[in-house]
Amino acid sequence: MTWRPLADIQCIRQRAGLLSTLRKFFADRSILEVETPLLCRNGITDPSIEPLTVQAADFSGEARVLQTSPEYMMKRMLAEFSEPMFQIAKAFRSGEVGPRHNPEFSLLEWYRPGFDHHQLMVEVADLAQCCLGARPINKYSYRELFQQCLQIDPFIATIAELEAIARRHLDLGNLSGDRDLWLDLLMSHVVEPQLAGDGICFVYDYPASQAALARVVQANDVTVAQRFELYVDGMELANGYCELTDAAEQRQRFERDNVLRRQRGQIERALDESLLDALESGLPDCSGVALGIDRLLMLQTGLSDIKNVLAFNWGQS
Repeated sequence: MTWRPLADIQCIRQRAGLLSTLRKFFADRSILEVETPLLCRNGITDPSIEPLTVQAADFSGEARVLQTSPEYMMKRMLAEFSEPMFQIAKAFRSGEVGPRHNPEFSLLEWYRPGFDHHQLMVEVADLAQCCLGARPINKYSYRELFQQCLQIDPFIATIAELEAIARRHLDLGNLSGDRDLWLDLLMSHVVEPQLAGDGICFVYDYPASQAALARVVQANDVTVAQRFELYVDGMELANGYCELTDAAEQRQRFERDNVLRRQRGQIERALDESLLDALESGLPDCSGVALGIDRLLMLQTGLSDIKNVLAFNWGQS
């Protein structure tokens, strides 16, 4: 019967226990819990993520955006207070439905002034072990992982070479795309499954074209984004950055996002000028990470479908 919750009472109790564990983890480290609005004037420009919008019933009648993460609002707080902080919040992304995706989901986001992305990885690993128990910890650079799993250097391989390898492993029909499309397909469908036996596994220093809001630096002979992703038992669990603090560079990235949106026939998104003003005023050197709480609960319970850890999924709400 569709009115009944999908998650059983044991799972609901386990979620409550997990939230208590997370809050204690941060309280023990004197990291401040904050709360920011989820319904805002602006959202992200990233062409790969679509937000949900709401027509506000106020005097202006303007549409508001349900946030895909609390990142922008938290960075405005960081620019003002420069304190380590975390938030447990709902987040929303349009069209993301599947065994590991629900358009409304629970997200843990935290920021550490003075940390680089490697220091933050240590803390993320501590949190993962606190919630999931002791597991092996492995770290691979993005480049090292592609060389190990696919015998190719993702930074210097041509688009044709990447496409050929993708087609060797996957049935892709008439699909065409740019360099990042082929890299993303290889990462998600060929490389990620090979991480299933690696316990807590970090992949770091992504191609600069996949920087999003991360800093970009020169590393040996290539330019890398100081970004990491966390996989636990092969499941993508978290995404972290050594945060970009340059307002002018961030504006350029937002504008490039909208160029891609136009090219792909997507709606352009207004730039979040409040975030850019905050960066201009001075964001402290920091690293931040977003971690999926529902997926963390899936790992705790051994359940393979996100709907089974939600009281009510998208189809029931």
